[in-house]
Amino acid sequence: MALTAAPHALSRQVYKDATELQPGEFTWEPDLSPSGAVAVIVSLPEQLVHVYRNGVRIAVSTCSTGKPGHSTPTGVFTVLQKDADHRSSTYNNAPMPNMNRLTWSGIALHAGNLPGYPASHGCVRLPLEFSRRLFGITHIGTPVIIAGSHTDPWELTHPGMVLNGYAENEFEEVVASLDGKSHPSDWDSAEARPVTTMIASSADLQILMIENGEEIASSKLTIDGPPILGEHVLVFRESHPGQRGMAWHGISHHEDPAFPHRPEELVINRIRADQPFISLMQRKLHPGLVFTITDLTLHPDRRTGNDFVIMTVS
Repeated sequence: MALTAAPHALSRQVYKDATELQPGEFTWEPDLSPSGAVAVIVSLPEQLVHVYRNGVRIAVSTCSTGKPGHSTPTGVFTVLQKDADHRSSTYNNAPMPNMNRLTWSGIALHAGNLPGYPASHGCVRLPLEFSRRLFGITHIGTPVIIAGSHTDPWELTHPGMVLNGYAENEFEEVVASLDGKSHPSDWDSAEARPVTTMIASSADLQILMIENGEEIASSKLTIDGPPILGEHVLVFRESHPGQRGMAWHGISHHEDPAFPHRPEELVINRIRADQPFISLMQRKLHPGLVFTITDLTLHPDRRTGNDFVIMTVS
């Protein structure tokens, strides 16, 4: 296959293994999974960005993250704002093309210089052409996991709603609640629907529901078995009539330490919420909803303002 022309020398699509990518190079194969929920994983040790759509990796890019003294925070974020022609309000009006904002304090994905090592003030710099393509498939609410490593997503089909065990009789009710709801990437410019996220903390034994950045509900979290869960992100896909369940994609930041040899998706069977919270979740459920499970506290110091959770800080 021929190389695709890029806007500048340090941004080009190539066809090689991810481990062989040089600074500024990226792979991009969207036809491997043409539609569905997108999740982005930034691996700090690899200095690579992995893009998954419907659980299939469609792209890998080199990147440059925070230099010493300006570390890129690790954890789970969602895209809060998008601006194709953004300029920094902190660093001399510096251009930040194709900016996907992750925190209101200034962490974002954007195009920038790629020297082959961590060199930013905390942001994740990307090749210009890759940043343009990524900008085209993300939306407000797209999950971005910044981690010390990356793992491939796993699939989960759960009968009925999560958080209340295997309730197969709920399937038709949940499917009915999804009628007319689409994934945010499919919304047109006139649609202004709320993007819903949930965060469950084993440290606080609490689960929160956040809508457009504002907390709208909470519940006591009940855990079956040992009171540790690991770190996981679930992205809701759709109902699955064949298996009579709700289909999710999961990404584990850290596996369930209580059961390290069990399938990762079984962690969801160990947690419960109060019925009013579950009922609200059923009404709010939409394709692309992000559900984070963490062993860290939901204390404000672990959060980026009122938007989402930072699991850890590097």
